[in-house]
Amino acid sequence: MIAAPRLPARVAMAQAVHSEIIVEGLAATGYAVVADAFAPEAIAALRERSFSLDARGEFVAAGIGRGTARAARSDIRGDRIRWLDRMEAAREEAVVWRTLDALRNALNGSLMLGVWSFEGHYALYAPGAFYARHRDVFRDDDARVVSCVLYLNERWHAAEGGALRLHVGEGKCVDVLPQGGTLVTFLAERFEHEVLAATRPRLALTGWFRRREREPHAVARRG
Repeated sequence: MIAAPRLPARVAMAQAVHSEIIVEGLAATGYAVVADAFAPEAIAALRERSFSLDARGEFVAAGIGRGTARAARSDIRGDRIRWLDRMEAAREEAVVWRTLDALRNALNGSLMLGVWSFEGHYALYAPGAFYARHRDVFRDDDARVVSCVLYLNERWHAAEGGALRLHVGEGKCVDVLPQGGTLVTFLAERFEHEVLAATRPRLALTGWFRRREREPHAVARRG
């Protein structure tokens, strides 16, 4: 693991402001959208990191379900993923982990969510790939509390599609374009959501703040 460099005061202040926006959004509506949550150079570095990993063949087809029930279903979910490992984090990823730590502390301090860890992966959608409407929790496991999506795409346009569609209730939806630097957070158990197909490759770093397992057995990752 590579330690994150000490953040400049202006960056730390921006992170505190973003954390406050997220806490307020989750408390008020259950979701929050923060544009330019990371500096463009940080997003570019993460984008290049993910492309390098993909070129080395480290991305695999995502699946649905877990354990013996896990299956690849491109008719439901069409992305390819590469899991993050904090103990082997590249320098480009260190700032993400530090930001997530600060956000976790803010969530626990203000909303008493009791989250203690983060699991996540890069997610790469080819043109035309999508993820059908779903929730980020399993029927027998409520460890995932807050879902997070950080977009890594460059100069995204509405005509290219690829929005994250949050179903917020009463037949209403909120669409968020996957513009690089945008960070979306929402309560995992509360919202169904989907990823719409795009006309170009769509890249994100996505994951979940988790509470401790209620059962003694380890929970297999959802791939």
